[in-house]
Amino acid sequence: MKRLITAVVLACLLLGSGCGQNGDNGQMVLVPVADDPTISFRIFFNVGSQNDPPGKEGLAALTASVVTEGSTVKHSYEEILELLYPMAAGIGDQVDKEITVFTGRTHADNLEKYYALFKEVILEPAFKQEDFERVKTDYLNYIKTSLRFSQDEELGKEALYEFVFDGTPYQHNEEGYVQSLESITLDDVKEFYRGNYTMANMVIGLGGGYESGFANRVKADFETAIPAGEKSEPSVPAPGKIDGIHVKIIEKNATATAISFGFPIEVTRGSKDFYALAMATSWLGEHRNSFSHLYEVIREKRGLNYGDYAYIEHFPGGHRRQFPPANVPRHRQIFQVWIRPVPNEARVFAFRAALRELQTLIDEGMSQEDFDQTRKFLKGYILHYAPTTTMKLGYALDDKFFGIEDHWGTYASMLGELTRDDVNAALKKHLTYKNLKAVFISPDAKGLKDVLIGNEPSPITYESEKPDEVLEEDKDISTYPLSIKAENVTIVGVEEVFEK
Repeated sequence: MKRLITAVVLACLLLGSGCGQNGDNGQMVLVPVADDPTISFRIFFNVGSQNDPPGKEGLAALTASVVTEGSTVKHSYEEILELLYPMAAGIGDQVDKEITVFTGRTHADNLEKYYALFKEVILEPAFKQEDFERVKTDYLNYIKTSLRFSQDEELGKEALYEFVFDGTPYQHNEEGYVQSLESITLDDVKEFYRGNYTMANMVIGLGGGYESGFANRVKADFETAIPAGEKSEPSVPAPGKIDGIHVKIIEKNATATAISFGFPIEVTRGSKDFYALAMATSWLGEHRNSFSHLYEVIREKRGLNYGDYAYIEHFPGGHRRQFPPANVPRHRQIFQVWIRPVPNEARVFAFRAALRELQTLIDEGMSQEDFDQTRKFLKGYILHYAPTTTMKLGYALDDKFFGIEDHWGTYASMLGELTRDDVNAALKKHLTYKNLKAVFISPDAKGLKDVLIGNEPSPITYESEKPDEVLEEDKDISTYPLSIKAENVTIVGVEEVFEK
């Protein structure tokens, strides 16, 4: 859940063009843009959901939201909203596995009033019991109602991360479990805030048209108010080895089946293989783009769903976004294929179709024509990932997290340097179609399990005529071999998901 205090959409403030050089002054990352009439803030803490104590899963996210959605020692939450309204501004928080970010943006004309309130919210939370109870109730309702019963796509993706990272600090979703949330007290929140929101964990990010000297003032203000502390350095999670195809079926009376499958990968931004895989994954399943191959096979030719995509980095909220948000960096990622809901009768066919295309890509590699077209497409497309100052600032902070310089500049350079052989070698080295985990959100879980473990054919019919070449290919897809052992299939009821 991404939180935002706002009364008027921030996008009403137009960004200027042109970006100055990024600056990294120890615990500051600066993206000055002289002709930008707005100033962006991102206060970045190296602490996230993997720092949640056992039995208190959800504490990191709950703490951040109590800060941004609660009272300060000077103002009630309602008064804060009233003060933000005429500035058309907001104060938000975003918590992921390894980081917490507090975000804000305001017009330069309102900078002094806004900054005074922004730092007050982060540095002087009142931690009132009524605010805590309200935010905690929101979190519980999100899991019990929204995530389980109205967001099958997000449910499947979150369940896949839990499935893949079972037994590691990455296992639980950021919002936690129902029972763990219910056990969290206001004192837990206060203790987490005091112990983790420290100078050792913090990086201050500023972007836009701020005046000379403002950055140093912000740094001095936070240094004065926040304890020095010690940096949180949790280890990179080591998920267990996956042997074969493992399936979790979340049984739900759904009219369509959402499917996600994937496996952990060790590559991260900055390495040559990362950009090679990024190219191949873009061809296979660029998010919300008809250019992608899976989109063509499953949606365009067969009309089974809205879209089918592939990723090598976490992409939250894909149902509402064209591009991923900044500041969800992780030292351990998964390769993931997201099959948006398909008719229940086509669920195994769609799964087979995606696996078959993944196998073909790994075994045969990209063709030279596909490689050339993808490179040409990406040279322009990646420019859309960070078009605004606030997004440039976010990615500059991510660069610091990964210890690299200019991820998007490196990506652009790599598009000119990588060869087809580089990409195909990375595919064989890092991807697999034999050892993975899959999650289905679907009714009749036993019937689905029987088809999967019995390797039964899954023929498909259409309401309209299809070309002969599609029908011939369907025969191969419907009998694509599935080697899934009965003991590797788990069935859970939707009410059990994220319960404890």
